Amino acid sequence: MIVVELRFTGDPAARLTARPAHRELLARLHTEGRLVAAGPWQDDSGALLLFDADEATVREALDADPYYQRTPGVSVVALRHWRPVVGGP
Repeated sequence: MIVVELRFTGDPAARLTARPAHRELLARLHTEGRLVAAGPWQDDSGALLLFDADEATVREALDADPYYQRTPGVSVVALRHWRPVVGGP
């Protein structure tokens, strides 16, 4: 599994404009079984995405979503491999 952590900074207007297309992509990835869960931190300072996929697939998904590449105020802080001991798929 892979965890992706996002950070949100600056004026949220551009991020909120790009969010519907971003969430459509997340919904598709979830339906395909590649994305387990995703959502923003309670304070809206960023978000966490949990993938059940290899790193190449995750990077491809990130590259396909303009939210991560061209939206001001959205940055990928970390992409980490995670090995759940309890729970998980």
